Amino acid sequence: MAAPLLHIVLHEPEIPNNTGNIGRTAIVLGCALHLIEPLGFDVSEKACRRAGLDYWPRLGVTQHANWDAFLARQSPPRLWLFSAHASRSVFDADLRRGDYLVFGKETAGLPPALLDRYAARCLRFPMVHGERGLNLATAVCAAAYEGVRQMAARAELTIRDGLIEP
Repeated sequence: MAAPLLHIVLHEPEIPNNTGNIGRTAIVLGCALHLIEPLGFDVSEKACRRAGLDYWPRLGVTQHANWDAFLARQSPPRLWLFSAHASRSVFDADLRRGDYLVFGKETAGLPPALLDRYAARCLRFPMVHGERGLNLATAVCAAAYEGVRQMAARAELTIRDGLIEP
């Protein structure tokens, strides 16, 4: 199996449909998916089968008990944390193959302690003033495709006939 283009990290996701959609994005782009507990739903084989997530076994999701367990297991060389409160645009970031894109739970985002710890690595999506932000699955999809776009622009991968060729 080829190394993932990107690693998508969901910190304490709460809504199963969002995570299912994010899993679908991860698998079509050749990304890895990491779930940091606690989760707001069941990801057992039976639950995934019942939800019609036929691709889930091919995804190879990695679950982590908490943030520290994630760091210890993955030793991520480059993290990008997404928050509607960040000041830096995702379009100003240099997304690279193997980067870890970290997203918080739907109701509260990422914990302030993480945002403070990685302040220089926090990104947001441009939006009009006064709006609260994108749906989690939409944000993940937009960030992952921006990473793919940047890799293609640097000729680190090829997109031919609508297919990604790493």
